[in-house]
Amino acid sequence: MRRIHVGNALSAFGLGFTVPYLYVYVAQVRGLGAMTAGLVLAVFAVAALVVLPFAGRAIVRRGPLPVLLTALITAAVGALSLGIASSAAAVLVSASLLGAGQAVMQPALATMIVDCSSADTRSRAFAMQFFLQNLGLGVGGLIGGHLVDTTSAASFTLLFAIEAAMFLLLVVVMVTVRMPHAPRMEGAPQASGRGSWKQLMGNRAMVQLCVLGFVLFFACYGQFESGLSAYGVEAAGISTSALGTALAANTLMIVVAQFAVLRFVERRRRSRVIAAVGLIWAVAWAVAGYAGLGHGSQEMATAAFVSTYALFGLGEAMLSPTVAPLVADLAPEGMAGQYNSAFALVKQLALAVGPAVGGPLGASLHAPYIVAFLVFSLGITVLAVRLGRQLTDAQDQPWLGKSRVVARGGAPVSADV
Repeated sequence: MRRIHVGNALSAFGLGFTVPYLYVYVAQVRGLGAMTAGLVLAVFAVAALVVLPFAGRAIVRRGPLPVLLTALITAAVGALSLGIASSAAAVLVSASLLGAGQAVMQPALATMIVDCSSADTRSRAFAMQFFLQNLGLGVGGLIGGHLVDTTSAASFTLLFAIEAAMFLLLVVVMVTVRMPHAPRMEGAPQASGRGSWKQLMGNRAMVQLCVLGFVLFFACYGQFESGLSAYGVEAAGISTSALGTALAANTLMIVVAQFAVLRFVERRRRSRVIAAVGLIWAVAWAVAGYAGLGHGSQEMATAAFVSTYALFGLGEAMLSPTVAPLVADLAPEGMAGQYNSAFALVKQLALAVGPAVGGPLGASLHAPYIVAFLVFSLGITVLAVRLGRQLTDAQDQPWLGKSRVVARGGAPVSADV
């Protein structure tokens, strides 16, 4: 588990090095224009959507570790080639390799966490994963920002080379991992077919969780750097420096609150925690409405806008030990990779649709934008309550099964084993 967490931190650190500067690199440093830069960002999403349906089946059949190693090598090749690419075609091919590798890392690492944890420790493990991902992205972005020079292509080549080195270092770390057999809870569902999408779609609770996940990512993550930032600049008059402060407040809230929040949520029903996040985000959208539609001073509008991002961070900290472990506990034995990949696919769809819908709304239709996403947030609460009716007690309240953990051979064992 320690090696897996190191892996999460290294991969996030590497991505944080380059992702914030992709647009500038392609459009200005390589002189390929805004259209090509936009296509590069779209290629990341398209590559993820293409590979994720196959990633789940590969994880089920081959195991998460070989799939992760393949994804890391692919991403390293993509990052290194992106750093030396000078034509539009080379940049797009490189971006597709990096995007595909990055997308497959997520469900592979999540499945490894499932295999190295019990139902009782899984929430804490995923909370640590989320904490390290945000810390790695933040530190990587901070260091990368001091290394880049928009007048020098060589500085960006160095940046992408460091990112590739992080992925290769992670390969070295991961090859030392010996995956244990994951413990399961008594009465856990059994797989009827290996890697079956039909079986997954027949799992009503998982389908409802995927719908809920789409709304979660659409209404929050899909708005951070598109609709909400456009709304802040156009409606609330937020400066670019204040927008950076808001994003920093979001990360700071996650880093500071993650484990305090974990102690609060890990003994509560998962469906109720997700429902509470919907209410918190509804308040966040109302505060954003005050920032852009109220009649206070510019200082009050800026403070309200920064508070919006902080409230989103609080909700994210509550979700990290809740949603990912729930995906794992809904999966029949041996199908965690399939379920993790399916949920990652839903996330990518939401992150692709969210900016496309929210960007134009946030920039021009200010009041409808706020009202629409406030309603989406309340919809999260409704969907979470409905999902709770489909969950067993062991899935919604996993700590109840602490004394009923069963090893793969069928003999009862302590949850600490």
